[in-house]
Formats: sequence, C-alpha cells, structure tokens
Amino acid sequence: MIVFAIDGYDAMAAELASLAGARAGIIERNRFPDGEHYLRVIDEVNDADVVLVGGTVDHDATLELYDLACAIVESGASTLTLVVPYFGYSTMERAVQRGEAVMAKNRARMLSSIPRAKLGNQILLLDLHSEGIPHYFEGTIRPFHVYAKPVIQQLARELAGDSFVLGSTDAGRAKWVESLANDLRVPAAFVFKRRTSGETTEVMAVSASLRGETVVIYDDMIRTGGSLMNAARAYREAGAGKLIAIATHGVFPRDAAARVIASGLFEHVAVTDSHPNARQPQIVVRPVAGLFLPYLKT
Repeated sequence: MIVFAIDGYDAMAAELASLAGARAGIIERNRFPDGEHYLRVIDEVNDADVVLVGGTVDHDATLELYDLACAIVESGASTLTLVVPYFGYSTMERAVQRGEAVMAKNRARMLSSIPRAKLGNQILLLDLHSEGIPHYFEGTIRPFHVYAKPVIQQLARELAGDSFVLGSTDAGRAKWVESLANDLRVPAAFVFKRRTSGETTEVMAVSASLRGETVVIYDDMIRTGGSLMNAARAYREAGAGKLIAIATHGVFPRDAAARVIASGLFEHVAVTDSHPNARQPQIVVRPVAGLFLPYLKT
C-alpha cells in the first residue's frame, strides 16, 4: 500500500501510512507562470493499493484531489481509496431557493467520475454535515460515512471528566447529540435558534435548566464560531458552570479561532485534525487517521 496526500494533508498521510504499515508516497508540485498547476505522482503505483488523503477545503484542494486521483488510476493502481477527512460542501447539500447550485451533489458527481482503478474505488467521508451526502455519489465508487465518535467521546471524558451535560448548538444536531450523550451516559441539552442571515443566528430557548453543571457543547464543525458562542452564552444564562467546546472539524476561517478563544467563554476548545486550519494557538487537537484503518486493505 502507498499513501499519498494533497497539499496540507502530508502529516495525516504519514500517520496513516505508519499505522497501516504502508509507505508515504511523493508528489511533485509546481506552478506555471500563468497559474496552471503541475502535479506528478513520483512513486510507481502499478498494481498497488493506493490511498489518497485530502479534504475538499477549497476549490484548489478539490481539484488537486481529483487530478491526483485520476493520475494514480491512469498509472495502473489496483485499488484507489480516497480519504476525505473534511468534505467542504456539506452545507449546500440541497437547494432551498430555485436556481441554487447544490455543491455537495456536484462535487460528489465530480469525484464519482474519477476513472475506476482495476479493482475499484472507494471514498471515506468523516462526520458529514448531512447524512444524505453519500447517496449523491454515482457509478462504481463506494462511499462510506466514517464517524469520529470514538475520538469525540475520548476528548469529552479527557476534558470534562465523568459528570457533565452534553449540549448542542441547535436542534438540528439534536439526534446526533442525543446518541452521543447516550453512549457517554450523560444528560443532553439543546439550544433552539433562528438563523437571521448566512453568518448569524439568534438563540430562542434552551431545553434545560442548569445548576452549575459543566456543559460540553458539541457541533460537527466550528466555522466563524458565532453559533457556538451564542449557544455558550445561552447555556451560561440557563445556569451552566464550566463550558467546553468540541467539534470534529475546526474550519476557523480568518481570525475565527482567535475570536472564539478571546470570548473567554470556554475552558477548552477542542477539534480533530480533519482540517488544515485546526492547529491554532490554545486549540486542543486530536488525530483521526486511525478511524480510517478498518476500511483499508492492510
């Protein structure tokens, strides 16, 4: 097995290769004067089981993932496994208004069009924002929704101890948070909110009356941190004591991480390394490479 990575995911690929007893492959990258990208797979991949690690964090990353996957298959790979720790188009998984582009579906179709390796292609997607996204993949590629629950549970116990309330940032994540709370054997609480724009939300109510309990607020991703901080203030007003924020994906555009930390609301903020922006000052980060091992041919 050979494990490659798109730009920004070399550390995760190296860890996954080490765990799988594989070797990390080498990619040559360059850019022409007009901005066009040059990519070359250096290692011989003919008849090899190949893993390509990379999140679709932006359009450049998505295209690099696609281009490298095509090059790997066209070089004779026996199998191709795409490890996508962060699928960056999850929020546009359906059209709300007429004429909207459903980005998640379009990107799934794009990745589905990668030529088939000799023995097939599969794609591993971590903690998707919408459970329906794997159904957008077409043809012979096999999608798998991989869950980060083991890492999230360990983080919650490590940072909050045995006694805490697991909270959600909104009712939309209620089922997932309820399932996680049941696994952890702790009570759950929910925030009910109303979205006022593309970037802002307004908290309407909290489902529980608290008396100084530690609240671990879980969400699948932290982007600007606005919803997270609004939820934290709501839990505090409802009587919460210590607040801890945990998310699978630390997207943190621009200065988002610094603003979340500077709010002073949280004892800890923790995420996995699914996104390259996760590693920020004062953010607790845990690796997820091991979650993908059961799906690889080792």
